[in-house]
Formats: sequence, C-alpha cells, structure tokens
Amino acid sequence: MNSKINIAIVGGAGYTGGELIRVLLQHPNVNIAAVHSRSNGNKPLHHVHTDLEGDTHLVFTSDFEFLQSTQIDVLFLCLGHGESKIFLTENEISNQIKIIDLTNDFRLNTNAKINDRKFIYGLPELNYEAIKVANSIANPGCFATAIQLALLPLAKINSLPNTYVTGITGSTGAGQSLSATSHFSWRANNIQAYKSLTHQHLDEINQSIVQLQSQQTQINFVPWRGDFARGIFISAQTQTNLSLEALYALYQQYYSNAPFVIVSKNAIHLKQVVNTNKCIIQLELHNNNLVVHAAIDNLLKGAVGQAVQNMNLMLRLNETTGLHLKSIAF
Repeated sequence: MNSKINIAIVGGAGYTGGELIRVLLQHPNVNIAAVHSRSNGNKPLHHVHTDLEGDTHLVFTSDFEFLQSTQIDVLFLCLGHGESKIFLTENEISNQIKIIDLTNDFRLNTNAKINDRKFIYGLPELNYEAIKVANSIANPGCFATAIQLALLPLAKINSLPNTYVTGITGSTGAGQSLSATSHFSWRANNIQAYKSLTHQHLDEINQSIVQLQSQQTQINFVPWRGDFARGIFISAQTQTNLSLEALYALYQQYYSNAPFVIVSKNAIHLKQVVNTNKCIIQLELHNNNLVVHAAIDNLLKGAVGQAVQNMNLMLRLNETTGLHLKSIAF
C-alpha cells in the first residue's frame, strides 16, 4: 500500500489512547490525522503524554469536524465503557470509515449491532477470516484475551470441562481516573481480589468458548489487583486425559499461524511480554490436573496492540506491521 492510512482517535488522553498514539506513530503505513479529547482541546499531545515530546507536533481537537473535513480511513474509539454506543448514536459516521472500538459496548453478539453496523469480535486467533472482511471491530477485553488464548485449543477439541482461573493485572488495567484502589499509596506492596466470579469479561469468554465447543462449561474466575503498572498473568486449572506431550502438540498446532502467541516449555514470567503484543503460554500437568499459564501486556495484546493487529488484517497488511515491539527484559 503506497498511500498512508488516515487514522482518527476519539478518547486520546487516557492510557489506551496514549498507548495507541505511541504505536501508530511508529507504524509505517499510518498517518494520524486527528486525536480527540473533550478536556484537552488545542493542547499538544505531549502536554498530556509527556513521553511524546519530540516525537510529534500534533495537538488534540475538542470537536468532531475531522469526521467531515478529513478523509478518515479508520476510527479508533478509546472511550469509557458505555460511551462508544452514545458516540455512535450522536454522530453520523460514513460506512466507508472502519471502526475499531476498545470498549465493551459491542463485544457480545446480543449487542453487536448499532445503526447499520455489525461489530465482529476482534480476537484474531479465533475470528481471523471474519476480521479480514469486517467493517467494524469490537476489540476484546484484556483479561478476556489472556484467558481465551489459554483455553481456546481445548475448546476446539471439545475438551474443556469446568475451569478455575486466577489472574493478576497491573494498575493501568483500571484506567486513568483515580479511585481508592488506584493510588500509589494503596497499590504499593499490596494485592487484592476483586469481582470474584462476576468479572465483566466472563460473558465474552463464554461466548467464544461456545463458538468452538458444543458442550457447556463453567469458567470460575478470580481476578487480582497487583502492585505493578502493566501486564496480566493468568493461571487456568482444569481436568484432562491428554498427556503433556499431546497437549503441547495441540497448542502448537492451534497457534501455528498466530505470530504473537508463543507456546513455551519453560517457566514464563510477566517481563517477557510487557511492552510487546505477545501472549506466552506454558502448560503444566500433574496427574490429570492441567494448569495453563498465559501472560500478556494488558495495554498491548490486551488492548491497543490487538486493535492495531485487527486494523492490519482489515486493511490486508501483514498483521505484525508496526508491532515488532521490544520487551522491557529488566
């Protein structure tokens, strides 16, 4: 593709908006045409995202004139949950503009339509072909991404019984707005379970499992708040009659064409994936008890990186374009 893809971002001042700007500034096929923020209009982006100083001279816009005055190819919605539906109700968006929504507004089949748009659930390792021809994408949740990637190969062979999952996430998973549990003084040297068995990502996880597996299963999920900034590490425990060798063969086959999913036989840890679009998976087996570990960066493979991966597929680019990112390592 010779010409640049014109991108607009609505909700560019938060964690996901800032991370999306950082990734797209390095994307060889992209031009960021407009970044919207209700509260930061006319301010340079680097006044909010201070690490961008010297990288861009773009300023935030506080209106939506760019939707009419500029030829936008892809619109990213980095709003709060519930706000994308309102935005699309109040603003007329040409059907020629592809939309990638990072909220939970359109992830479920029961609410995937608005106006004449149909949103496709944007997990490439599940809906690769549908994403390539989609006009609108509902980007998966961060915990949902990690848990699904840990379990989909088992669901594919109808071999996923009731499963127990624990997972820990960094503070950026809670968004930029301050709350009692997001202050440094609370998070430091502290962890806490929250939304036990009721987390909002369970519905989209169950929807994907049903897409692959005919039999019903129960995902029992206990999430944790961690005392670090970014990353998700989950451990899923279930029963299996397969050997460890057969399980690794199953996972390697399922992800053989998935460039960002790595199946490892070594003990994995969070720093392997932070600042990358990778998901690394490890399997452990004791008697018939299988534990699947998965690690991702909640802002990248769990949000922005996956959104750009979806954009690449929609525009028939190599899905890894702009996503060759370096882990922090130390």
